Amino acid sequence: MRALTWHGTHDVRVDTVPDPEIINPRDAVLQVTSTAICGSDLHLYDGVIPTLQKGDILGHEFMGKVVETGPKSTLKKGQRVVVPFTIGCGACYFCEKQQFSACDNSNPVANQDISEKLYGHAMSGLFGYSHMTGGYAGGQAEYVRVPFSDVGPVVVPDGLEDEQVLFLSDILPTGWMAAENAGIEEGDTVAVWGCGPVGLFAIQSALLMGADQVIAIDHYPRRLELARSLGAKIINFETTKVGEALMEMTGGIGPDAVIDAVGMEAHGFAIDNLLEIAKQKVGIGADRGHALREAIMAVRKGGRVSVPGVYGGFLDKFPLGAMMEKGIEIRTGQTHVQRYSEDLLRRIEAGEIDTTFLISHRLPLEMAPEGYRNFRDNQNEWTKVVLKPGAA
Repeated sequence: MRALTWHGTHDVRVDTVPDPEIINPRDAVLQVTSTAICGSDLHLYDGVIPTLQKGDILGHEFMGKVVETGPKSTLKKGQRVVVPFTIGCGACYFCEKQQFSACDNSNPVANQDISEKLYGHAMSGLFGYSHMTGGYAGGQAEYVRVPFSDVGPVVVPDGLEDEQVLFLSDILPTGWMAAENAGIEEGDTVAVWGCGPVGLFAIQSALLMGADQVIAIDHYPRRLELARSLGAKIINFETTKVGEALMEMTGGIGPDAVIDAVGMEAHGFAIDNLLEIAKQKVGIGADRGHALREAIMAVRKGGRVSVPGVYGGFLDKFPLGAMMEKGIEIRTGQTHVQRYSEDLLRRIEAGEIDTTFLISHRLPLEMAPEGYRNFRDNQNEWTKVVLKPGAA
């Protein structure tokens, strides 16, 4: 089959690789019909996530048609399904608490030492996201093996197009959980750093949860306009001092809740960011935390900080004093996708949530390297890329 594979920093290729097979009784194999490039895929493309190996198949946002099932899979051949990027067994201590992204059984034992040493506990398995998270092949391919297929995949009702439901795999529930983690109350002001796909869905979710005012912060005009079209007020951080603007827009109090949808590759020319870009390039630092620092400093006393943006290492100059002295709550984590699937699917069917407005480009799988390059280098115009395996 054809698949998008990683060969090094900024070097991805579409190669011919072996077809996936059923390995365990709970497995299924999908023929991928739609898959997307995620903002967090760019962390792999940029080489800032460790333990990738040449030839690894990328992609954790995908859906497709079931073509093969193991004897204990609950799926049926021919069903269309969307697959959560977090792999959960459904039966461990964490899955039973609906904390699927903390599953204890989906990351093979041979891969657990890496994250256990780095984080104190082993991470769960993720599709297409390095060997630290299981080394599973991703879905930017013609076919993909889905382990624990009786737990995660969502069967798509007739009448819904791929693009209406594809983002149930990651960015829609990630944006929703980000807003939920912000503890939004009726009438709140919520500030969101980053108007990429997760940031835009966090804005949409915050408004649905009752926020009175959502303020979007970015520097790409098109992305800011998408945020405005959802109902957000906007701040361009290249032309406006973010902290001062937020104080003015909140009557001198500060936002009730803030969401960092930027993560480890912050943009801009702030001194802390320039230093961390240099440290990242020479391999002595994993994270660029400018957005998170700014969010913590901006949130009001007693406010809430939600962090859906991906971080991977140890952050210097973390404003711990501001966190303690202002009494701030912080919540973060990989998304427990399976927890939200049913509710979000219902909201899509009801027309309450539109998931298609941010798609800017649709490409055949063979053009995936061009998609990666532009999604990274032309972020104003390339807001979301959907890949179609099998398309000419």
